[in-house]
Order: sequence, then C-alpha cells, then structure tokens
Amino acid sequence: MNEKKQTKSGKWISSFLIAVAVAIAVIYFPEIFGEEDIQPSRSGLIPVELVKTIDGDTIKIIYEGKEVNVRYLLIDTPETNHPRLGKQPFGQQAKTRNQELLQKGQLEIEFDIGDKYDKYGRLLAYIYIDGESVQGQLLKEGLARVAYVYPPNTRHLESFKTAESQAKKSGIGIWSLEDYATDRGFDSEKYPKESMKQPTSGKEEYFKNCTELRKNYPDGVKKGHPAYADRLDRNRDGRACE
Repeated sequence: MNEKKQTKSGKWISSFLIAVAVAIAVIYFPEIFGEEDIQPSRSGLIPVELVKTIDGDTIKIIYEGKEVNVRYLLIDTPETNHPRLGKQPFGQQAKTRNQELLQKGQLEIEFDIGDKYDKYGRLLAYIYIDGESVQGQLLKEGLARVAYVYPPNTRHLESFKTAESQAKKSGIGIWSLEDYATDRGFDSEKYPKESMKQPTSGKEEYFKNCTELRKNYPDGVKKGHPAYADRLDRNRDGRACE
C-alpha cells in the first residue's frame, strides 16, 4: 500500500516538474514551439516607420504601405512656416524636440474611436516611442497646448490636461510668454516673429550652447546680434539656435 502511495506521489512530482519546465521553455524559448510571430506587447499600438518630422504636431509616416501625414490628436504647437502666421515663438523648439523624441525608439501610433482622418486627409493619432506618449512629453515641456478636442476622440484628454497644467504652473516654454497660448491658438498679434526683435549692435554676449542662448532668446538670434556666433548657426542660414 505504501509503495503505491509513493509511486503516485513520485508521478505527481514528476508531472509537476515537467509542467514547470515546459512553462519556462515557452516563456524564454518560444521559437522551440514554432511561435515565430511575436505579438505586440502594447495592445492597440501600431508600429509604423517615420519618413520625416514636419513640425511639432505633424509627421509623415509609412502606414499600410503608403506615405501619409499624421496630425497629433488633442495638441497644438506653434507654427514653424505658416503662410500667414510665419514662424511663431517656440515653433522651432517644438519641432526640434519632436524630432529628438522620435529618434529614440520604436515609433507606434494609436487611433481613438472617432474619425481616423481630418478634412485635409491626415491621419489623426496618438504617437508613442517605446510606449511613451510623445504628445504627453511635449505638453510636459511646455511646447504644446491641449487643443482641437472633438469627441469622441478624447481617450487621453484628462492625462494631457494634467501634463499641460504642470507646465503652465512652472511657466516654461509657451507659458513663459504672458497670454501667448490661448484657447484660440497662439497670439501672433501679441507675439509676432518680428516683435522678438534683437539689437544689432552692442557688447558681445557669449552663450556656450543653444540651450543657454534660448533662455534669453527663445526664438534664436539673427546674424549681427551680439549673441550670434557661427558655431551656433549649424545650418548656416544666418540665424543661430532657431
């Protein structure tokens, strides 16, 4: 009788150990079981390829085999090359930061439950790098405002508002200019490009890099300005740290 119990006990232990070994193999060596297609780790996110960054809230990607522009849902950044508004304060900074973020990992997009395209034929989506929200980061850094809220595309509205509120309280980026960011957009009449005039003579100002220069001159400086330096004008267009 004892021998039978020991036999059953031994079989149970053996079965248990085999099951554990199989589970470990499935987790760490899925190729052994022929599962070559690895499933996305983040539900609802679609991997895409970046073609180029257009500005702070628009990019061009390859989606379903075609090049298409994507407008970031629920945010708005200042213009960089608008036919009427021109180049607005912090527009170039938003574009540059957007470019930096998009180079750091796997680019993915997420659709909301409403329209996938706007009236200009652009995809409307949330943008992620390695699962982290690009929109959220731009809002946190004061380079975007919450805007264009059209239900039912409001999935991440509350978290975006929280990020915007933090930047606003800190007075950084677009929030460093009084009454610049409004519910209607960015006040180009109050802060037109030419209103950020810089002197063309006077004592030379030295800044070790563009980060330091932009603290004083958010939109960069033109050639002839005391703070202008050839080493800060990387694209040689006559404007440093734009």
